[in-house]
Amino acid sequence: MKKSIFLLAIGISFAGCSSMKSSTDANTVHLSGKIEKMGMTTYQYGTHTIESDHKTYALKSSSVNLNHFEKKEVQVIGTKVPGYPLENGPALIEVSSVKVK
Repeated sequence: MKKSIFLLAIGISFAGCSSMKSSTDANTVHLSGKIEKMGMTTYQYGTHTIESDHKTYALKSSSVNLNHFEKKEVQVIGTKVPGYPLENGPALIEVSSVKVK
């Protein structure tokens, strides 16, 4: 009896871990396109934009200097910032890495 309760507890623990991982993965985005410096917009967040799969995304980064990648075809990995989009603007992505194609 004790053995089955222990195994059930382990199963529940692992189930909880896997669902936490998938919710984190749901916020990870992979985008391909050309990074552009953001100009005047109706929404006022992000420093750059990228168009990927016919959608525009606002970009910001505390770890990557996006200015180095302006007007270049790149692959971007980042996470969706909670609470965005605002004012009919695009989703805001916190960029963690950029790779030139």
